[in-house]
Amino acid sequence: MSEIFVGIGEFKVAKGNAVLKTVGLGSCVGVALYDVINKIGGLAHVMLPESLDGTKRCAKYANYAIEMMIEAMEKLGAKRENIIAKIAGGAQIFKHITLDVLRIGDRNVQAVKRQLEKFKIRLIAEDTGGTLGRSVYFFTSNGKMLIKYSNGDELWI
Repeated sequence: MSEIFVGIGEFKVAKGNAVLKTVGLGSCVGVALYDVINKIGGLAHVMLPESLDGTKRCAKYANYAIEMMIEAMEKLGAKRENIIAKIAGGAQIFKHITLDVLRIGDRNVQAVKRQLEKFKIRLIAEDTGGTLGRSVYFFTSNGKMLIKYSNGDELWI
């Protein structure tokens, strides 16, 4: 089984038996897409809700990452109607911040959900919010996601 690292603002896709891994999710959101029939998965490390200024397509923005990941998965043989989603992250790491404009974690989660709705992809599991950082391991053999928290706890979704 190969392990594929997904950096900040990137996405990767794989078919078959791989683990897509991203670390250091604070306010960022890990978005896993999975074609349950063809066993094709993708994982994005989304940093920001959206690019509004005409920035080139870049996976660090929710409004581009999901679209780009779907396209890459379809090139591997995925069918959009088979794709489901799981998300993790969007924490409020700095507890003292109360200004809504600075609540990037919440804004990232909402932007990701809007994009999933836009592409008619069903969100079947999420672990978002809170104050802990997370790392995510997404298994393309079965669509399971392991979340490891900065305090040492783990959760499977």
